[in-house]
Amino acid sequence: MTETLLLETTVPRTLDAWLARFEDGSWRGTRVEGWLFEDAAARRAAERRLAAAGVQAFFRSAYKPLLHFFLEEVEAAGLVSATVRYPVHAQASAQRFLLEAYPLAGLWPQCRFEFVAGGEGLDYEVNLRWHDGREQQACVFAPNRVHVGTTGSPLLSPTGWLRTQHGDAAESTDYEQVFARIVECVEGHAWPQAEPFFERLDIRVELPGIAQRLPVGHETVSTHEALHEDIYFSLLEIFQRRSGRAPGDRRLQPGQIVPDVRAAAGPLGLRIALRAFLPLPLGEGRGEGTSDDVPLAQLAQAPTATRITREMQQLGGQPFTALTRQGRPVLGLYQPGPTAPVLVSGGQHANETSGIVGALRAAETLRARGEHFALIGLENPDGYALRSELAAWHPEHMLHAARYTALGDDLEYREQAPWFEREARRQALALSDAQLHVNLHGYPAHEWTRPLSGYLPQGFELWTVPKGFFLVLRHHRDWQAEARALLARVAQALSAVPGLADYNARQLALYEQHAGGLPFELLHGMACTVTEVERADSAPVTLITEFPDETVHGEAFRFAHTVQMETVLAAVAAWQELARRS
Repeated sequence: MTETLLLETTVPRTLDAWLARFEDGSWRGTRVEGWLFEDAAARRAAERRLAAAGVQAFFRSAYKPLLHFFLEEVEAAGLVSATVRYPVHAQASAQRFLLEAYPLAGLWPQCRFEFVAGGEGLDYEVNLRWHDGREQQACVFAPNRVHVGTTGSPLLSPTGWLRTQHGDAAESTDYEQVFARIVECVEGHAWPQAEPFFERLDIRVELPGIAQRLPVGHETVSTHEALHEDIYFSLLEIFQRRSGRAPGDRRLQPGQIVPDVRAAAGPLGLRIALRAFLPLPLGEGRGEGTSDDVPLAQLAQAPTATRITREMQQLGGQPFTALTRQGRPVLGLYQPGPTAPVLVSGGQHANETSGIVGALRAAETLRARGEHFALIGLENPDGYALRSELAAWHPEHMLHAARYTALGDDLEYREQAPWFEREARRQALALSDAQLHVNLHGYPAHEWTRPLSGYLPQGFELWTVPKGFFLVLRHHRDWQAEARALLARVAQALSAVPGLADYNARQLALYEQHAGGLPFELLHGMACTVTEVERADSAPVTLITEFPDETVHGEAFRFAHTVQMETVLAAVAAWQELARRS
């Protein structure tokens, strides 16, 4: 296997360095407060060790400090009200610190939370009241620093901090240092002049941190997952700047960026290497324990690539294929019929897996009914192989590194040959002449953050916390009437899906408490957006689903792909009266 090592190093653990520093006898009888990116168990152990040395130490989380204040320092029993005045800083969005408190309002349903915008400082002001009349006021510090991010813009990001008798200032932690080394290495490397710059860029990090599941939906606090996200999107931003592209340009083709962030004790390990793509036989068909014999309707987690191939072959119809950058086939099928044709696809973003199963399940029904349709069950097989590789280690992570193709771009936005995966969609539209494309997607089922780059994911701020299942409608000019009618009919049909209305209501309520008013239209309790687009190689109307499916398993995954299937069937039924006949 061809490999070029760019960097291999270790970073001292900040908590160990602080212990060595403050165990010195000169600190006996003093008080030390520190904030860093470690879990509660490690911080409590360090406090006890310093207490034995005569030092009164308080180590808190620099990541989501208000949430950890409630989890670690507030008596939950009998708590009836909490008023939180959150910071509003000039270098951050007005709701940045409100969102950082998520999902606090959902943790204690018996407590009435009130969030109020505060001043420009870095402190949350908290007033607590218990049912027995007790009250408490607290000031919760949120350590942050202003710096220039990888887009070149100023950011306000969480940071380590030390407060002692000798000072009160930010202190760069191991978590921040390892990220800085990655950025420095990639920015300083002599890359080729033209895209793609590499086949695969591996970033392996091993470090301690926080990994805690919360009793609210699928919420998880993970500094390891957050670092994966920050590495991936920061490197995209670096390569976008290098290519002269705007931040967030999804046409960028740098190659495959693969952060692999694993939990470990002791010094932080970092290894960055360029390598060739893995040979195709490796990694194919590896799932997460899913049996290939389980009926589609009962699948509790993402199917293997082998299972998807088998299901596509069993559906019959007229097959068509395209090849990915790595040489995997993108399988499609076309079934002619007397009805208005529809294109159905899943897996454009390969870490959004419920749509793949939903598309396959819907296709079984459409075939049995003799409907006219084209199907691409998995549009991005290269990304799906990477998702399977990473999920073997990180089944609870959203894994956005597997979102795009092996070229590093979003196939939806590919504008020129070689088309690779996009060719399958072009063939599907040419064969079927479909005026409607139902494109099944997902998004994170728990909070999505970039803690070292302003906290909120840049360009995806509206996606940072779940807001239920919702629909995105895109249409060409002069197709607004059909698009609007389709959206209304599909939303009405989905309102009858058992459990969906309550599911949406719960997530929307928590979203509004931590993100403010919903910036979307609501139809039958479901968020919807409508935009006009012009792309010659797209269907006149595209209905995109968004189910918060990343990281869900078990019954939650079954519910997700059932909703995806029902959306396809509702859209196909509604379209029969809306399609334009020649």
